[in-house]
Amino acid sequence: KRGIGPTYADKALRVGIRVQDLLDPGIFRDKLDLALREKNGTLAKVYNRLPIDAGLVWERYMAMVPQLEPYIDDTVHLVHEALDRGENVLFEGAQATFLDLDYGTYPYVTSSNPVAGGVCTGAGVGPRALDRIVGVAKAYATRVGSGPFPTELFEGDQVGDLLVERGQEFGTNTGRRRRPGWLDVVMLRQAARLNTLTEFAIAKLDVLTPLAELKVCVGYVGEDGTLYDHVPYHQTVMHHITPVYETLPGWQTEIAEAQSFDALPKEAQQYIRFIAEQTGVPVRMVSVGPARHQCVEVTD
Repeated sequence: KRGIGPTYADKALRVGIRVQDLLDPGIFRDKLDLALREKNGTLAKVYNRLPIDAGLVWERYMAMVPQLEPYIDDTVHLVHEALDRGENVLFEGAQATFLDLDYGTYPYVTSSNPVAGGVCTGAGVGPRALDRIVGVAKAYATRVGSGPFPTELFEGDQVGDLLVERGQEFGTNTGRRRRPGWLDVVMLRQAARLNTLTEFAIAKLDVLTPLAELKVCVGYVGEDGTLYDHVPYHQTVMHHITPVYETLPGWQTEIAEAQSFDALPKEAQQYIRFIAEQTGVPVRMVSVGPARHQCVEVTD
């Protein structure tokens, strides 16, 4: 219950307060009064709580303006000026493809569009401005909270518990234990389509090191026997599918000190190449540990 949903709801209802409103005390007060008219009604009638004092909120935020104002600017203009100068501009996505409000596992999603196309609306650039789109994925699957998870390894499963322990799989904000599972290339294929990925960066390959065998989901079987090589559109089907696995050999040799792709065990290289073959998207980077320098480029 720390989500940003209420903020997006205000935006869609046209009662959202924007950062630029802080620069005009009168407009900010008018918008604050309008927003609190609804919020205070909800607080009082639904939650039996005291209303929020608009005057106190206004004073608190006005006191922040001198400190905030130097950092408020026309970011669309800033980005396009950089692009016009031929500079590199890096956009970092948040959340994940399958938490996308429109293309994720609805309703177990976030409130925005974290697919690559969200950059266009979020940062004010057009699609043709994006020339490299890197999909970041773990070498296994995880999920926080509810929602369909075909390859899930439930709590108490030896492999699942190992992934959580070695991968430190706990929610950044909530501290909740993430749900672990085997890598699902069906979902990776869908992510590659939705984002028009030019490449993958595979993280946490080192977490898999102790395992003698690695399973990778390459398809699903529905309750009626239908074989899927893509994510089913119908949520009822998605909740009752069975994963189809291929088994690959593990490497069981620590890889944290590897400084090149060729230095990885042949089984680890095979695992990375398998991901690229199954998704049709090259893997260009692999992380072998949590430190910044523990990344190797894939030269295949």
